[in-house]
Amino acid sequence: MTAIAHPPQLASELHPLIERLANCILTVWHEQLDLSPYPLPEDLGYVEGKLEGERLRIENRCYQTPQFRKLHLELAKVGKNLDILHCVMFPNLDYALPMFGCDLVGGRGQISAAIVDLSPTRGDRQLPPDYQTALSALPAPQFSQVRELPAWGDIFSEFCLFIRPDGPEEETAFIERIEQFLTIHCQGATAAQPLPPEQIATNWAGQSHYCTQQRQNDKTRRVLEKAFGDDWAEFYMNTVLFDLPPCP
Repeated sequence: MTAIAHPPQLASELHPLIERLANCILTVWHEQLDLSPYPLPEDLGYVEGKLEGERLRIENRCYQTPQFRKLHLELAKVGKNLDILHCVMFPNLDYALPMFGCDLVGGRGQISAAIVDLSPTRGDRQLPPDYQTALSALPAPQFSQVRELPAWGDIFSEFCLFIRPDGPEEETAFIERIEQFLTIHCQGATAAQPLPPEQIATNWAGQSHYCTQQRQNDKTRRVLEKAFGDDWAEFYMNTVLFDLPPCP
């Protein structure tokens, strides 16, 4: 494993749809939120390893805002055959906000998996009413290849979109849907009021369940274990990808 202080920007080397999505996410964040740097350990901003003889590079970009404890955008590239974008927005515990998450996985010039959701963290596993209203009002794009959610996917909402985009029109429609989700989420966050202290523990429990389920993604874990070893993979999954503050 190698850490580089001033890493190259991976986005331009990845599948064009991943570069478009990375730019879309960062643009919405900068336009809609009051961003400040998130103190990610320096040696985790950019990491290199080897996966079955191929060079693996991971670039992490993180921010924080008054409403969000961490905004995490990860880009990864394995040789010439695997490109990945992973993004999660972690709300501060005193804001009852859903978890925005999206992933793109591409290989050999094709996007094989594309997922986006605003996942509920409330005790009733429902999105807040204002989110349900805004998301229900969006036009429903049609995608030809809808994928089945993983077995651990009980965290996802009824609005979750998990597809294999078929052609430029579906790729553009997917990017537009993510931009819509992000805009609704950022506007909902800036309008939200902090929770009373007695409700924060319930909010933590919802985020804990989300992170626990996401850590069951065996595909992500296997890639990290093969490239960096079991201990580092466990550390990265719990510290960078799906970390959680102590229970209040």
